[in-house]
Amino acid sequence: MNEGFKLPELLAPAGNMERLLTAFCYGADACYIGMTAMSLRNFADNFTIEQLKEASLLAHSMGKRIYVACNAFARDEDLTELPKLLLGIEKAGADAIILNDPGVLAVARRVVPDMELHLSTQANTLNSEAAKFWHEQGIKRIILARELRLDQIRYIREHTPKSLEFEAFVHGAMCVSYSGRCLLSNYINGRDSNKGECAQPCRWIYELREKGSNGDYMTIEEDERGSYILNSKDMNLIEHLPELCSAGLSSLKIEGRMKTAYYVATVVNAYRLALDEYARCVLENRPFKVPSDILNELNYSSHRPYTTGFMFDECKMQGQATGSGGYIQEAVFAAIVISYDADKKQALIEQRNRFFVGDRLYILAPRDIGRSFEVKSIVRCEDGQSVLSAPHPREKLLISCDEPLEAGSFLRLKERIVRSHIYKKAGEANVSSGTGQ
Repeated sequence: MNEGFKLPELLAPAGNMERLLTAFCYGADACYIGMTAMSLRNFADNFTIEQLKEASLLAHSMGKRIYVACNAFARDEDLTELPKLLLGIEKAGADAIILNDPGVLAVARRVVPDMELHLSTQANTLNSEAAKFWHEQGIKRIILARELRLDQIRYIREHTPKSLEFEAFVHGAMCVSYSGRCLLSNYINGRDSNKGECAQPCRWIYELREKGSNGDYMTIEEDERGSYILNSKDMNLIEHLPELCSAGLSSLKIEGRMKTAYYVATVVNAYRLALDEYARCVLENRPFKVPSDILNELNYSSHRPYTTGFMFDECKMQGQATGSGGYIQEAVFAAIVISYDADKKQALIEQRNRFFVGDRLYILAPRDIGRSFEVKSIVRCEDGQSVLSAPHPREKLLISCDEPLEAGSFLRLKERIVRSHIYKKAGEANVSSGTGQ
């Protein structure tokens, strides 16, 4: 391999232990998590100190790392319990703390002086002088603002100490805000997005009105429903891994601490496969192109239309999906594999979405996306009855399967069901994750 070549870290979100294990199994080098306090994702399950201990032990046994986000925008009353929290995080074995506030940084340097500190994207680092300033304050890694172009990231890397690492988002939700700083939710319904309670109002439908000469208001519409004028597209930079790696980034970050284990598995697996393919291309001195099957994987998880954000241009209007606030999803999560009997060619599964005898299910396993099989039989574990479909969520079933399966693999249904999920209002189960850490 070329001298000095090293792939950047692949950093994945983990809202709970299930997603943490999923991310590691599917190829993440590190995970970032939140605690039950001081996190910008209060609606994720998040971790207690005891769970963080378990997560750290798991990560280190696999040669992985854990970063803990303490990046809520803090008032003085929020700092009262901070020393105890930071000491608990250090004792639990976390590898770094992600923060954005100078006050939190000052407390961290005093209370846990040996902890590695990462600066959150909420700090809006946009230039090399700011980066050097934060490094002098004890920051080891800076998560750069999403508003930077690739050439600007490269300039910052070239004009800062090599001891300072840089991390950038490469995939996931974005919002109408400045690197995650948003007051829209707070203004509309009192839920502060800067303290982990965002109601996602940038995804809602809005009307623009003009007052006519007769005093009547006329609605300016994109269509009969109005327009999702604030709804941002999702970031997707998988086709630009060579440029990102050559810019000197130490870590490539996937957004989504409120996303499901299936989403984490799908996206992490795709980026892991793409990064490994890029490494082979460097070794063999040949051009890199993401294989179509890997590229298509990112369409099988729930997402909005994709964009490269600000990375190659100034984003402008192409960054918004104004026609709909819905998700695009070209496959559904049908079941998760509990175990597999190779002699009987039969899998024990837990159902997630309905499928039928005769359907073709597609396998998602670590570094494995090319296999599928036809379901020839379904047997309910509860009563041993053969059935024609699996309609009940989380029901245990035995299904025929000619392909070997590993426990924890996901089974997907691509054919017959192609959906666009419309957002539910804030606080309900399908709320998006926004753009913080």
